[in-house]
Amino acid sequence: MCGIVGYVGPRQAQEVVVEGLRRLEYRGYDSAGVALVVPSEGGGGRIAEAKKAGKLANLEKVLAEDLLPASHTGIGHTRWATHGAPNDVNAHPHLGHERRVALVHNGIIENFAELRSRLEADDHVLVSETDTEVVAHLVELQVESGVDLTTAMQRVCQVLEGAFTLVAVDAHDPDRVVAARRNSPLVVGVGEGEHFLGSDVAAFIEHTREALELGQDQVVVITRDGVQITDFEGRPAEGRRYHVDWDLSAAEKDGHDWFMRKEIFEQPKAVADSLLGRRSQEGLLQLDEMRLADDEIRDISKIIIIAAGTSFYAGMVAKYAIEHWTRIPVEVELSSEFRYRDPILDYSTLVVAISQSGETADTLQAIRHARTQRSKVLAICNTNGSTIPRESDAVIYTHAGPEIGVASTKGFLTQLVACYLLALYMAQVKGTRYGDEIDEVMSQLEAIPAQIESVLAGAQQVYDLAEDHVGTRSVLFLGRHAGYPVALEGALKLKEIAYLHAEGFAAGELKHGPIALVEEGLPVLCVVPPRGRDQLHEKMISGIQEVRARGARTICLAEHGDTKIEPYADVLIRLPRVPVLLQPLVATVPLQLFACELATLLGHDVDQPRNLAKSVTVE
Repeated sequence: MCGIVGYVGPRQAQEVVVEGLRRLEYRGYDSAGVALVVPSEGGGGRIAEAKKAGKLANLEKVLAEDLLPASHTGIGHTRWATHGAPNDVNAHPHLGHERRVALVHNGIIENFAELRSRLEADDHVLVSETDTEVVAHLVELQVESGVDLTTAMQRVCQVLEGAFTLVAVDAHDPDRVVAARRNSPLVVGVGEGEHFLGSDVAAFIEHTREALELGQDQVVVITRDGVQITDFEGRPAEGRRYHVDWDLSAAEKDGHDWFMRKEIFEQPKAVADSLLGRRSQEGLLQLDEMRLADDEIRDISKIIIIAAGTSFYAGMVAKYAIEHWTRIPVEVELSSEFRYRDPILDYSTLVVAISQSGETADTLQAIRHARTQRSKVLAICNTNGSTIPRESDAVIYTHAGPEIGVASTKGFLTQLVACYLLALYMAQVKGTRYGDEIDEVMSQLEAIPAQIESVLAGAQQVYDLAEDHVGTRSVLFLGRHAGYPVALEGALKLKEIAYLHAEGFAAGELKHGPIALVEEGLPVLCVVPPRGRDQLHEKMISGIQEVRARGARTICLAEHGDTKIEPYADVLIRLPRVPVLLQPLVATVPLQLFACELATLLGHDVDQPRNLAKSVTVE
């Protein structure tokens, strides 16, 4: 999410920075800004900055009307809002108290509220709602104490919690840009007599193809003469040097052929980001803009989840989690059907609206209807400031970052995380789960990014499977419990981008009709539940035996160590061992890879499938 550019060299910094931001527009954003260090004849200098909500064209219009002074050092940013609405004030760069330091930031500072309170207690006036402005003030306090910008950045990073890329300039040090990263991308572009910084290589690929990748918890200083890297403690460190041989289009996709494939591989980070900042210092769950009071949550006796498409399947998984952890009955409805059945709603009903864009028309109309019936509405959304969160009583933002591919991937997984967080939060407030039980689930969730990484490491097996099925015209998906929505989502992905007939079924429904579709050689992808005491695993094996006996080719997704499934699987894809409620987070990934690769082999436009739009804004 967000785009960052930094530059030091002989060119006009404004032109280089704005040009870099333009090449990062594909990442998605809601505001843009630049800051330049303008040197003065007597030494030192000042910060000249401009920023504007909306598209980069809005910023360029401001810059054309009110020219900034010439400068050879600058930073820029395109913001995807997290803390604070997408407006001019919250746009980056942010300045310190004395306007000496300008800073841009990607990521989330988890302890910003505590740091902000300390600053305000010392009479600092912060004008934005962002976590970023807090860091700008802290860095400026350090340089005002007499240390250089590099040391200031090192010291401040030691007190920050969360994931971040920070890039800063100091008006009194006009020939240097200093940056730091923790769990958020940053790349150095190495030139001759000039150096660049970027969220990815697309920011500077037109000027240099020599890049330097930073490690975790590192600070980098760029000047005209060179690059210096240290860790947060000031110890010398090194980056990884590499040559970029992609063109600009591939650079935007991080070397992948499709944005969708890139976004599939971004899912470990997206899930990790969606979990950031969700626990207080006391260990209690805390959620973004949860404007519902505890007493209002305790009054809730029924939940209705409304959504469409992929989001609807996230809602189906949420039903299992919420009912299990809170004992509140949950209904899951298609947004487009909700209003037309005269639903029973009152003040004790919570309507949960799931929408990646926050602009889905039928979901928006559904929440408006719910509010006329006095029901509370909570939005799960990825886009800060969009209509559905604005018109809801509460919101949980997924923090997935922009999703360019029309077929949702990381959007789906982060919606699942938000649903789990909502379920646990309600269990915490209602007291239906003990604190240690909630801690255990949170620890399991926090382990998921690494487990998704392990699934992605086995992508080649899935790609080979896709190649084996290029001539297939129909595919069935089977699941049980939380694996049933995964089967539906896997089928939807094939429909969306491979244009194949694909259906998902609850495995127990096979003998009630769908088994008539099974014929010799038909591929059936089976999401096998983890082994447990509830007989789900054994029941699933029975369903697999039924289709296999009729000639189907069974492709089974099963956890490591599951040997009972082996005699019934023609192809076996191993998944990490996770609880049944969390299995969708890992089981969905191979199905995404399968659809993406099969669509590629069939020659389809994976990112822009026919007849589809990213956001459905009409009913």
